Amino acid sequence: MSEFMGDNDRLRLEEPTPDVRAVITDIEGTTSDIAFVHEVLFPYARDYLPPFVRAHAQEPTVAALIEDVRTEADEPDADLDRVITILEKWMDEDRKATPLKTLQGLVWEKGYIDGDFTGHVYDDAVATLQAWADDRRALYVYSSGSVAAQKLLFTYSDHGDLSDLFSGYFDTRIGGKKKMRSYKAIAAELGELPASLLFLSDVGEELDAAANAGLQTCWVARDENTQEKARMSERHPVVASFEDIELI
Repeated sequence: MSEFMGDNDRLRLEEPTPDVRAVITDIEGTTSDIAFVHEVLFPYARDYLPPFVRAHAQEPTVAALIEDVRTEADEPDADLDRVITILEKWMDEDRKATPLKTLQGLVWEKGYIDGDFTGHVYDDAVATLQAWADDRRALYVYSSGSVAAQKLLFTYSDHGDLSDLFSGYFDTRIGGKKKMRSYKAIAAELGELPASLLFLSDVGEELDAAANAGLQTCWVARDENTQEKARMSERHPVVASFEDIELI
């Protein structure tokens, strides 16, 4: 069974597994504090998304997303008020619906640009990602948040613009994060063998799906609740911080 690692332990990902050619990281709970997402980003979107949709409903991008909401909700005749009600319900449920995530990203863009908040990224994640980038490891993000929202978080981070660290971004358009086929699709798009990719997450079901697709995995367990779940896992190495990961 994988054990939770103490401050003096380091995880070594080495033979017999292939060299790690690229690292794919989750955001929420992995590179960034869950509290930032749930206490800053989500409430901001809850307040500002409805008026944003009303104000921009006739613009092509937003109009297409409104139509996507109707399609996903199976309500093709829903008027704008109903669409907004659906979006509010999805937000309350934390539903990983692509049109919702895309609209949230558009709303957050204004917040970042206006300086209402900056994207939280853990110090250890910044230092380690920078070291991996300097070592010519390709870095990618895979999150349920839209690609636009991912880029905003790292562009307007509390450590400055980190976006140049990453070679690419994936969201739910590639598939759900708990689906094995999503990770196979990512490997195919990158043109890499699954076994040469390392996926980092704080969610066991996502790590299981990645492992089933042939990827190397690492469970980033930053809080006690996640650490307890990780202790029960027999599939994934477990670390408390990016600094505990040493790629070979």
